[in-house]
Amino acid sequence: MQVWDYTGLGYTRYNARDVGKECLGCVVENRVLHHSLLSSFQANEDFQKTFYPSRLTSMSLLSQSSAANKIIEQSDPKSRSSTVDQSKDKQQTLGGSSVKLDLSDGNSLYARLVVGADGSKSHVREMLALKTTRWNYSQNAVICSVEHTVENHCAWQRFLPSGPIALLPMGDRFSNIVWTMTPDESINHKSMPDDDFVKAVNHALDYGYGSYPQSGALDKYMEKFSRFTGLGAFSVTEGFQAPPKVVSVVSERMAFPLSLMHAHDYVSKRVVLIGDAAHTVHPLAGQGVNLGFGDACALAKVIADGISAGSDIGEVSLLLSLILDHNFW
Repeated sequence: MQVWDYTGLGYTRYNARDVGKECLGCVVENRVLHHSLLSSFQANEDFQKTFYPSRLTSMSLLSQSSAANKIIEQSDPKSRSSTVDQSKDKQQTLGGSSVKLDLSDGNSLYARLVVGADGSKSHVREMLALKTTRWNYSQNAVICSVEHTVENHCAWQRFLPSGPIALLPMGDRFSNIVWTMTPDESINHKSMPDDDFVKAVNHALDYGYGSYPQSGALDKYMEKFSRFTGLGAFSVTEGFQAPPKVVSVVSERMAFPLSLMHAHDYVSKRVVLIGDAAHTVHPLAGQGVNLGFGDACALAKVIADGISAGSDIGEVSLLLSLILDHNFW
């Protein structure tokens, strides 16, 4: 990985060899990840039934002491009421307290714990009316896939006046572009002809905003920091390298607004938020998705520990340990 800015004052390179790894990371397409997860679910005999595709339409907390169940939200704005099946047998099967989930295909599910892992526009979070802090900072990301004349196995990131541009290897001669810019610039770059966009990308990665760095002064400081902390992957053995030229656009260009979002509470009665449903960050080096993977791993451990101890996995006290004991972001 090579990172530099438009001023030409310095750069830094990260090499997997410096930390004894084959690679620093992998770029995986979203559809490939979805397919892999779905295949894993379908092949796992522990799953009694999979509902896919479907959509959550309403959610209600059931308890033996409740005469009337509170409907958290009804997704159909024309419908203001709902009848909930309060079958005692179903509630007793789940220990007398559970969540009822109504799906768009007509099915209903009962569970001790609901995991809201449904993205930054989380339907689960909206149903719970959980408060969030948001910051819309007037930047958009333009994304697409491009082709080079040579193979690319390095991630390139250059910081420009309006935001960073990243060239992320996809294998062979293909890379993904993630380019942060102002909303007006994103409209222009999304709609311009492919040839003009290719020129703009090469301009941004080349001499368009200034010359290449002539020294790795920043690397030397980072190497000292690496030795001091024992955590580094900073390489000063390689000089600055020019990124590979882009020759064509091989996918549709898309643009979307960027914003920061942080839920005030990740945990509620029998519900927990993880991933982008709980927090979103600027798309930089895959930090957002890796935070989500970390959330999922931490939650899986909390659930496993709770089951081993005979605890109710939907109890707030157990779920709070996810935040207190597992460095939940």
